[in-house]
Amino acid sequence: MFTDGQRRKVWDQIRQHDLRAFARLLPDELLTQAAKEAGRRIANCALNLTTLVWLGVAAALHRWRNFASVLRLTLKLLEDAEHWPHSPLAATRRRARRRGTGQPRRRSKHDPRRNDPTELSEEAFAQARQKMPLEFWIRLVMLLGARFEQQHGDWVRWKSFRLLALDGTTIDLPDWKALEDHFGRARNGWSKGKVQARMVMLQLPLARVPWRYTLGPLRQGEPTLADPLLQQLLPNDLVLMDQGFWSYGLFWTVQDRRAFFAIRLRSQIRMKTLQSLGPKDRLVRWNRPNSPRWRNSGLPEHIKLRVIRYQMRGFRPSAIVTNVRNARLVSRDDWVRLASQTEPGDERLGVGLYHRRWEIETTFQELKVVQGMEGSLRSRTPAGIHYEVAGHVLLYLLVRWLMVEAAERSGMDPLRLSFRHALQELIDMSPTLITSSVGHVRRVLLPRLLQRIASHAVPLRPGRHYPRPGDTKIKNLGNGNYRMPHKLAPRTK
Repeated sequence: MFTDGQRRKVWDQIRQHDLRAFARLLPDELLTQAAKEAGRRIANCALNLTTLVWLGVAAALHRWRNFASVLRLTLKLLEDAEHWPHSPLAATRRRARRRGTGQPRRRSKHDPRRNDPTELSEEAFAQARQKMPLEFWIRLVMLLGARFEQQHGDWVRWKSFRLLALDGTTIDLPDWKALEDHFGRARNGWSKGKVQARMVMLQLPLARVPWRYTLGPLRQGEPTLADPLLQQLLPNDLVLMDQGFWSYGLFWTVQDRRAFFAIRLRSQIRMKTLQSLGPKDRLVRWNRPNSPRWRNSGLPEHIKLRVIRYQMRGFRPSAIVTNVRNARLVSRDDWVRLASQTEPGDERLGVGLYHRRWEIETTFQELKVVQGMEGSLRSRTPAGIHYEVAGHVLLYLLVRWLMVEAAERSGMDPLRLSFRHALQELIDMSPTLITSSVGHVRRVLLPRLLQRIASHAVPLRPGRHYPRPGDTKIKNLGNGNYRMPHKLAPRTK
C-alpha cells in the first residue's frame, strides 16, 4: 500500500501539469503562507489544501464536468501524451497495479481510499472539501491582491489613492433544503422563489481584479456584509460605493481607517451647507440620524462631506457625496467627467472617477455569466458552495492577472481586452499546456497565450448606457402578444 506522503508526491506532480498557466502567479510558498495565516498547515496527503485549491480552480474552469471527472481530467490527458509510458507517473501506476494483482477486493466502491495513488474518489474529495477552512481562501485572495499590487501598481493607484470599488450581487443556488436553510430564498423581484446567496466584493476597478469578497445569506444586507471588508482598508484608499451602501456607520468605518469614499446622494437626505467650493460643489454637514440605533452607536454627532452636483445628457440630475473635501486634490471635473474622447496617453482619464465604479458591475457579469459561476454550482451544502464560489473568484482573479500581463506587453489598457476571449484562449490551450514539456511551456506556450489574449481588443465606448438584466426581459402575454420592458420601450414625445 502507498503512504500519504507518496500520494501527496504523485498529486503534486499532476497539479504541476494542470496549473502551468498560473504557476508563476500561484506559487507553493504563497499557498503555504495562506495556510499559516489561517492557522493551518499543508498536510502530507493527496487532498491537502494545495491540491484542493487546484481542484477548485479546475472545477470552475471545467464547469460542465462533475467533480469525479475533474479529478481525473489532467491524468487522462497525460495518459494520452506520446511520452506517457516513460513518465514517473506512469511508473508509479505500474507499480501500484503490480502490487494490487491477486489481492481480494475488500473495499466498497464508495470507500474514499484507493490502492492506486493516481486515483482519488469523489467521496474522498467531498470529505476533504468539507474540512477546508473558509479563512484559508480569504487569506489566499488577500495575499494574491497584495502580490498583484506589488507587481502591477500602475493598475491599482489613481493619483495618491489606491482605487477600489464596492458593490454586491446575488447568486442563484441549487434548490436544496440545506442551502435554503442557510442562505435563504428570494421573496420578490425577478428571482422570487429562488435559493440565493449574497456576495459583496471590493475590487481594483482599473484592472477589474477582485481584492476582497464575502458570501453570506440573503437575510444579511449588503452594508452588514461590507463592514468587515471596509475594516481592512488602508490610509488613502478611495472606495467608490454603490448607493445601496449609504450608511452613516459605513461612512465612519471608512473615515476611521483614514480612507475615503464616494457615493451617490440619496434624495431624502438633508444636509447643511457649510461652504461653497465652486459651481455645484459645496462642503456640507450631515447630522447623525435621530434613531435609537444611531443615538446609542457611540459615533460622532455629525460628519463633514462634500457634495458635487451634475447632470449628464440623457440622464436625470445626480450628485456625488465624498469625504475627499480638498477640491485641489480631486477636482469636480475629475469626479464627473464623461468625455467622448479620451485624454492623450491615458484612456482611463476619459471617464469621470466615480463612473469607474461600473467596472465592478462588469466583473459580476463576467464572473456569473461569461465564466458561468451562476447556474453551474453543484454542491448541496453551504461549505461546498463556499468552496465552489472561492474557486470561481480565484480563477477570475488569475485570468484577469494574465490579461494585465498581456496588456502591458502590448502597451494597452487591460480593460480594453475581452475577458470572454481570454478565458476561451486559456481553455483552448489547456490540453497543450498539460502535455508539453516545461521548457516548451515557458519559452513558447505562455508567451503565445499572452499574445493571443492581447489580440482580442474591445472598442472604447465611454458614456454607453446598458439596462439592468431584469429590465431586458420581455414578457410573453400569450396569443402572440408581448410586453416590452419600460426601459426598452420607445419614448413618446
